[in-house]
Amino acid sequence: MKGVLALIEQILAEHKLIIQRAQTLEQVANDAETIVGLEKAKDAFMPGRFEPKQGLQKLKEALAVIDKGVKAHFDREEKGLLAAFEKHGDKEFVSALRSLLLEHEDLRNRLAHSKKHVAELTDGGLSRHVWEASAHDMRAHISHTRKLFEAHAEIEQELFQKLRDRLPKENKGK
Repeated sequence: MKGVLALIEQILAEHKLIIQRAQTLEQVANDAETIVGLEKAKDAFMPGRFEPKQGLQKLKEALAVIDKGVKAHFDREEKGLLAAFEKHGDKEFVSALRSLLLEHEDLRNRLAHSKKHVAELTDGGLSRHVWEASAHDMRAHISHTRKLFEAHAEIEQELFQKLRDRLPKENKGK
């Protein structure tokens, strides 16, 4: 029981950071830092700046760090937390979590798309007009991805708090 509570507390703490908009990209290891990281990554690259390759490299590095953090965070939710919900939650809790976990694949795909987009822009094979339009599209995509991460984390936060609040009551009844 303590392990489940610790896992829920860890994930809730990660989600609190999302809402508070943590400002450190170096420690991107969860949803919160992902949101900040995506915003910083988007701002690191601005079409029309003098050195787009430098901005693209920063963006590429930021996306790699974010991707690594998201994978670790989602793994904790998909494995450890799902097992806890199945053991300690009712069908409604489990169903709600499974529904949220389905969003993870879309969020992963959005990050993969952004990484692919950076590679296409770095390649240099696009005409200037196509390149600039594509760069602006990529920035919009990253901005929308950040908003999706934020909304996802807020919904998870509510669900995880409900299960966390239920666990001590279950424990007292035993």
